Amino acid sequence: MLSPTPLCLFCALLLCLPLAVIITITSPTTTVHDGSGHNLVPDLDPPPKTQQRFSSKPLPLPLHDDDSLFRVASRVNSKLPPGSPKKIAFLFLTISPLPFAPLWELYFNQTPKDLFNVYVHADPSYPYDPPFSGVFAHRVIPSKPALRYTPTLASAARRLLAHALLHDRSNYMFVLLSASCIPIHSFAFTYKTLTRSKKSFIEILNNEVGSYDRWAARGKDSMLPEVTLEDFRIGSQFWSLTRKHAKLVVGDEVIWAKFNQPCVVWDTCYPEENYFPTLIHMRDPRGAVPATLTHVDWNGSFDGHPRMYVESEIGPQLISRLRKDEPRYGDDGTNGSDSPATKKRRGFPFLFARKFSPESIQPLLRIANVVVFKD
Repeated sequence: MLSPTPLCLFCALLLCLPLAVIITITSPTTTVHDGSGHNLVPDLDPPPKTQQRFSSKPLPLPLHDDDSLFRVASRVNSKLPPGSPKKIAFLFLTISPLPFAPLWELYFNQTPKDLFNVYVHADPSYPYDPPFSGVFAHRVIPSKPALRYTPTLASAARRLLAHALLHDRSNYMFVLLSASCIPIHSFAFTYKTLTRSKKSFIEILNNEVGSYDRWAARGKDSMLPEVTLEDFRIGSQFWSLTRKHAKLVVGDEVIWAKFNQPCVVWDTCYPEENYFPTLIHMRDPRGAVPATLTHVDWNGSFDGHPRMYVESEIGPQLISRLRKDEPRYGDDGTNGSDSPATKKRRGFPFLFARKFSPESIQPLLRIANVVVFKD
């Protein structure tokens, strides 16, 4: 028998090379890091090919690919695991260290750890010194820059929702907060209020001053035909969404494509205050209480920012006043929104408040246990 020549062996190797490449291609990773080597979502095996819906394990997805992230998150199981308590997902969207972290530590330390999860979207353009610690340690999701007058703030909120949906099937209500937000009730009071509700809490206002300018900020007809001026809504950037609505947001492509356009008039461009109320109004208005549970005072606002409470204002009287104020209720998708039946469904309390100056932390800590967390 003749021995194969080197030329023959080389040709055979070339013929087998394409097959070897095909076999060695692997799926993208599912590891979700917080920037410190810790995982928020563990590595998961893909489900069998016959499985059409997720149980608790999502498909593999690229770490920083938003489209894949949203697509997979929109397909998670809508139902909570049997026998598991409902959890509240606290979503912190920040571009700075969290000045009220010590207050939130006291807030969360009053409750069992299986009733909540914390997620942080931290704009990587900014330094975070000191780093996140305590309940915020290792809770930072893969984040991107978030700037005013652009869709990036709304994108960050959608990213938080997606990671919270993928991380824990027990997450029942998803609460968006900023670095300047504080709680004004105990965790127990807040938990009871949110988990007893089958509806989201999101401000949905119609016919507000400046609605047309906001609608046309991307160009006169750029929102058409998907979002007409009649469907356009305004509301607070801060909301509490049910699991159903969290999935609705991350699964939406049609309405988001209109709001994800760059604005040509920047000073009327507030996608974070328009996209979410418009989407809920158009898709499921009766599934929401049309009010935010985060108190804000627009009297004396400056440059698009609400009033900021300073250290000298902090005291029992301020907390009491914030609690006694009533949310503003908007469009709930029913005819005759002031009917007796509708009024009966109102009366929800504010659970959070903003904005507070960083220097307010010390007086807030002094009254935390005797005022803030005492219902």
